[in-house]
Amino acid sequence: MKIASFDVDAQNGFTSNAPQELPVPGGELIVPALNAMARRADLRLGSKDAHPANAAWTVAEHGQMLQPLTLANADLTWVSHCVPGTAGFELLPGLPAPIDYDYFVWKGVEPDLHPYGACYHDLAERRSTGAIEYLKVQQVQAIIVGGLALDYCVRTTALQLRRAGFEVLLYLPACRALSADGANAACSEMQAAGIYLCADEQALDTQLTALKEPRP
Repeated sequence: MKIASFDVDAQNGFTSNAPQELPVPGGELIVPALNAMARRADLRLGSKDAHPANAAWTVAEHGQMLQPLTLANADLTWVSHCVPGTAGFELLPGLPAPIDYDYFVWKGVEPDLHPYGACYHDLAERRSTGAIEYLKVQQVQAIIVGGLALDYCVRTTALQLRRAGFEVLLYLPACRALSADGANAACSEMQAAGIYLCADEQALDTQLTALKEPRP
């Protein structure tokens, strides 16, 4: 079985390294777990938010976030984050450079786009980023997913991959969420979709072994 790992938006902008952006509690701690995922995989994929400073969905303060919008491809307001050329845009220290991944996605580049998942540029999931096609061409069957934040971009990416027909394993040590309630809801939704939730390396290895066994 060919396995890939997917580092979703593991950027400074979602950690205390950029506190004015969207710091996810403990987000800066996931690098060792992401690297542990990659050691079990044949291919390593990654993604970054790459948002322009003039994005249509931005608000000035954190208290103004999560308000609904009528834009076709940006559903909620957020403070500005992960703007190319800023420290928040950069991947966390200890991860490869984007060019050193086997496949890499930059998303949300246009001012009116704020996708969560790394597999599509639009919320209706009609404009592919090429990640699913790449994985299929490479004959990948299982994908280990981690990154930031669990309750938004990681959740959506994992569900997109699952709907595309892959076996998906969410490696919980490589994820952090904006809120505990959001994490619980995301995990329930993913589990219901047939995504395997792996709480530690032993659970991850056990599940990978089970997937590799011949099926009757």
